[in-house]
Amino acid sequence: QVQLVESGGGLVQAGDSLRLSCVSSGRTSSNYFMGWFRQAPGKEREFVASIRYSGGTIYYADSVKGRFTISRDNAKNTVYLQMNSLKPEDTAVYYCARSRVVYISTLRSDYADWGQGTQVTVSS
Repeated sequence: QVQLVESGGGLVQAGDSLRLSCVSSGRTSSNYFMGWFRQAPGKEREFVASIRYSGGTIYYADSVKGRFTISRDNAKNTVYLQMNSLKPEDTAVYYCARSRVVYISTLRSDYADWGQGTQVTVSS
């Protein structure tokens, strides 16, 4: 089982940037994906971005495309989510997750291991 720990959340103003980090422990096959999801109060957890652990395949939700960038540093067992031009609607708890499938997926059920989440609050 993989353990995931997120960090980097905080309170920022609209238009600011934040970088989230997710450190994983345990072995991860290069074929799996690491994803970021978010959950706003009263809403379902939604997909944000995903990257193949070995790199090369990346996918974003339309709502963050062009503003967020997912990347990974395998030497540090870390996946990042660089968030630019933040909007109040980006306010949510952000979760890192490891997929149980070897293809791009936006479904929560295709992710087996989850972090505890980090809060991002964007004020207007």
